[in-house]
Amino acid sequence: MRALLIPLFALSLCLAPAAQAAGPDEAGIRQVMDAFHAAVVSHDGTGLASLFIPEGGTWLNVLTEEAYAPVAGVKPKVREGSHRDFANFVSTTKSALDPRHDNIRIVSDGTVASVTFDFHFFIDGVETNRGLEMWQLVKDTTGWRIVAITYSSTPTPTPRAP
Repeated sequence: MRALLIPLFALSLCLAPAAQAAGPDEAGIRQVMDAFHAAVVSHDGTGLASLFIPEGGTWLNVLTEEAYAPVAGVKPKVREGSHRDFANFVSTTKSALDPRHDNIRIVSDGTVASVTFDFHFFIDGVETNRGLEMWQLVKDTTGWRIVAITYSSTPTPTPRAP
């Protein structure tokens, strides 16, 4: 019996950090992610903007080495943007938008959180971009709000007409 308890205790130590990795209020953070997706798909720029802190914040797009090589010296590797610019794009484009997220990892203490995931961005059913995305969030008096988004970017080349 004692021989069985030691491996079980060791196994519980290995499993405990993974079980706690998400931290408090994972459901609330996932609701923000779901609301982000719904706002993009429905072209709701106002709803999208409401998920962010009103002032400040960071929005950085960093081209991967693969994507930067053909445009080096012509385009910047790190591009600054804002959630307002993205919300404007979402609300004005006529194209069907579908951001997809997988391999989601959440770390939180219930007050601040980080979310990291792989993304694929589809426009009119065609993948136009993919990469790794990282969000920083804070929980204010109204709930979770996005403070910063940083993502690597590997745009899919647009096919050229013959």
